[in-house]
Amino acid sequence: MRVLLVEDERLLAAATARALTAEGFTVDVAHDGEQGLWRAEQGLYDVVVLDIMLPALSGYDVVRRLRAADVWTPVLMLTAKDGEWDEADALDLGADDYVVKPFSTVVLVAHLRALLRRGAPARPAVLTAGDLELDPGRRECRRCGQPVALTPREFALLEYLMRRRGEAVSKTDILDHVWDENFDGDVNVVEVYIGYLRRKIDAPFDRAAIETLRGTGYRLSSSGG
Repeated sequence: MRVLLVEDERLLAAATARALTAEGFTVDVAHDGEQGLWRAEQGLYDVVVLDIMLPALSGYDVVRRLRAADVWTPVLMLTAKDGEWDEADALDLGADDYVVKPFSTVVLVAHLRALLRRGAPARPAVLTAGDLELDPGRRECRRCGQPVALTPREFALLEYLMRRRGEAVSKTDILDHVWDENFDGDVNVVEVYIGYLRRKIDAPFDRAAIETLRGTGYRLSSSGG
């Protein structure tokens, strides 16, 4: 899933982005409140990790403006400030969760996964489509009860498709959520990775879960094919 990290401490931002990427997230980074607000308003993110003490606009201002603009992407406030009043202010302004620095990657990832599940009823802990199962928390995929080994990119692509099972998604949509903003290659890389997935989750099990919609993109069947 795609995360926007808004953090002005560049070393911390880089370390956090690396840790989240290792956990299968696609991470974009902004280093001040104005840039973070602009990015978040584009609606490309599944969750925003937002520091409170930021240049240009504070995290409080960012979340206030997002909610005023009817942008309801889940927001996790990340700050060195510890105290119940700071936490209350963040939540009252529209944040969904709050983590205090210093934090462990394990805790941060757990909070992010919880936010993603909480964001909509269709976000259970284990994603299913027929006999195809994907557990984002454990990074496990199973088909007919058998484990299927996926690369991090394949896993992220399958997770995106399964969270939108039954829906048509374009190659551009997939690029926006599974590849990071620095990718400048051919959009047809999506087709290549769709092929990789089909050879792992469909062909060995005589299934056809991933449908090609000509002129539109792809759709993962709700029945699992």
